[in-house]
Amino acid sequence: METDHTDIAQMSFSRAMLVVGFLLAALISGLALFGASPHIPLMVTAAFAALVAIWSGHAWSDIEKGILKTIGMGMHAILILMIIGCVIGVWIVSGVVPAMIFYGLKLISPGIFLIATCIICAIVSLATGSSWTTAATVGIALIGVGSGLGIPVNIVAGAIISGAYFGDKMSPLSDTTNLAPAMAGTNLFEHIRHMIYTTGPSMLIACAIYGYLGMSYAGKELDTTSINTMLNALSTNFHISPWLVIPPLLVILMVVLKVPALPGLFGGILLGAGFAAFFQGSGMTEIIKAAHSGYVSQTGLEAVDSLLSRGGLESMMGTISLILIALSLGGVMESSGMLNAIARKILTYATTTGSTVLATFFTCIFCNLAAGDQYLSIVIPGRIYRDIYRDKGLHPKNLSRCLEDFGTITSPLVPWNTCGAFMATALGVHPFAYLPYAFLNLINPLVSIIYGYTGITMEKLPPGDLLDDAERLEQLKLDNAASHH
Repeated sequence: METDHTDIAQMSFSRAMLVVGFLLAALISGLALFGASPHIPLMVTAAFAALVAIWSGHAWSDIEKGILKTIGMGMHAILILMIIGCVIGVWIVSGVVPAMIFYGLKLISPGIFLIATCIICAIVSLATGSSWTTAATVGIALIGVGSGLGIPVNIVAGAIISGAYFGDKMSPLSDTTNLAPAMAGTNLFEHIRHMIYTTGPSMLIACAIYGYLGMSYAGKELDTTSINTMLNALSTNFHISPWLVIPPLLVILMVVLKVPALPGLFGGILLGAGFAAFFQGSGMTEIIKAAHSGYVSQTGLEAVDSLLSRGGLESMMGTISLILIALSLGGVMESSGMLNAIARKILTYATTTGSTVLATFFTCIFCNLAAGDQYLSIVIPGRIYRDIYRDKGLHPKNLSRCLEDFGTITSPLVPWNTCGAFMATALGVHPFAYLPYAFLNLINPLVSIIYGYTGITMEKLPPGDLLDDAERLEQLKLDNAASHH
């Protein structure tokens, strides 16, 4: 006997949590014991969730429809990620990314070293969309410079982490910046604009603290050998010009003007290709190869080569496959009513906007602690809270902002999280050592929680969307009633 998949009330909270427990066990054993990526543990959990759903009376055909429907909801983000892979490759071969790194490193000054470190890492991370790459290249150089100045390495590491994760969550080239709105049900540029309200003030406060701490190191002689080596490598291998900052400035302008992400970013590829031909003398073969396979830097300087050898359509396939698997798991849990069962339990505690935001915070933190992966701290809470925010009349971009304010930003503070482990390895500083000085990562979640309780920038759904949501709930009740007769 087939059970209508809209009869979601039959799924018990205990069975839903059985799947969550299995997910945590699979991830912990897979990541910690066997050194696996999250892909296979997620896939195995999706299969287990499907078995639990069938055990609970759901038909496989309905589960499969749920998977395909949820994947369909994430296809926009997947298309954007594919284009962004091309953008990164073309922007490197054109000299756009090298120029941004070059001018960022020029900001170094002894009196403002800490604040400059934070800003430089923010610029590089915005340009590349990668906090990992930023920390492992420019970050390592800045650790050396800071040591030469006699600044404690844990404070320098904190400034690097703050800057790197500012770009990680604000850059349209970042995978997490694309993943969060896909999970929440909003669009990329709207998500970025909404994050400015929490991330902007948090960054200003963090920079003010770094500026204050750095004052005590003013007047000391700056050893810029490693920085100058990177600058020389960049200027030798690329024609550096202020004109090369035009493409990223145009992307920022597109965010402000609310241009749709797909055509806007594709325009960025075409503009980058033109700049590559004009400024770097690149041929069409080289440009196409960079767009597809990424750019391979051969400057001879490892720090620069590891920073610039990236991008391309193919570089996004690992992230895209992870998103597809995560969406499949989400589809099984949503179509079978598991997410609804968990949401109903959460709603008994999250009665106000503030408490809902706080619940999102604890869920994201829990995922970073238990699952040990930044992506899962966005995917799992995103699927759980998507309908909760809408049912409370809150615009989905509030949820997407919270996912980044809580999930993305706290991931490097957990030593056993993939992000924390990477940062510790790259910078040679334990996460617990730089944690007190990663001011952006500490301040941003607090600002977001304060906004939740005060209602500042917590935008409501338009009346039309509220009506559609009410109709959806009413239809759900009718479907449930019909299935019981």
